[in-house]
Amino acid sequence: MLAVHEVIDHTMEKFPGYEPGDFEVTAVEKGGSDRKFYRIRAADRSMILVKYSSRREENRHYVDIARFLASAGVQAPHMYLHDPAEGLIWMQDLGEVDLWSHRLDPWSTRRPLYESALIEVFKIHSAATRKLPGCGLTLEREFNEQLYLWEQGYFFEHCLGNYFKLPANEVRRLAGLAALQSAAVRLAALPRVLVHRDFQSQNILIRNGTAWLIDFQGMRPGLAQYDVASLLMDPYVTLEQSERSELLGFYQRLARRSGVEVPADFEEVFHWCALQRLMQALGAYGFLGLQKGRTQFLAHIPAARQSLRETAAHLDGLDEFVRALDSLP
Repeated sequence: MLAVHEVIDHTMEKFPGYEPGDFEVTAVEKGGSDRKFYRIRAADRSMILVKYSSRREENRHYVDIARFLASAGVQAPHMYLHDPAEGLIWMQDLGEVDLWSHRLDPWSTRRPLYESALIEVFKIHSAATRKLPGCGLTLEREFNEQLYLWEQGYFFEHCLGNYFKLPANEVRRLAGLAALQSAAVRLAALPRVLVHRDFQSQNILIRNGTAWLIDFQGMRPGLAQYDVASLLMDPYVTLEQSERSELLGFYQRLARRSGVEVPADFEEVFHWCALQRLMQALGAYGFLGLQKGRTQFLAHIPAARQSLRETAAHLDGLDEFVRALDSLP
């Protein structure tokens, strides 16, 4: 973490013409990230300073990805300056209101915001995907069978094992269910597009009534349904089933109007992707809460577990998995 005077010193070095007293600096809390964020306000501008560690390779590519997405028409923050030697990024301040902030608003208010978010992520799935070949962008490893199995294992280890204290032999038995193994193979065999990878309500900022995307450093080739499921099954927000259905239909109509073929099994694949995403999220909550001491994440386990149970109940071959979820304390 940087001290206030360090934030000011770094900023004055990169943006000359200011005096120390010109700045107001406040720390910005940001989810489970190991990065540190600071809002810097001066008389004529407001910026976000990001301090990142080189231990996570993806952090180094945030600026390049942001500029690439902007070139594809995606509403992403403008990058002012990047100092890779110090691990510092100065970028556009899009404000403090995210989609999560609207979670208690009536559906008539929230629906257009969700639709705006889906429009922006569809640009990643379509326009950005078309621009990718030959652009030289460095991305995280694609969604393949190994990554899907890793997500499952993350859940079994850090949620069922470490958090719920399920016996190791039971964890191994559930992890080896044929339906889960087959799902990883099937999903990995489908055509990939670029995906945001962490498309949830706190990574969608609302500015002038439209959605802007952040925290896309984990972008990689994967399935569009994974992003859609990440938003519609977001454990941080409660959506009614009817609302999810409306948004899922909206995304499919958006794709068709843009000339993108929507396969007959789109919604079935959506449910398998929702299963994967919820397992990944539950694994992360257990890991962050128990291993990293960020106990606030443990509070999201009940909602995510219930969504996982409901999702699994609609998929073939997961009866044992559903019974195990029902048996948890």
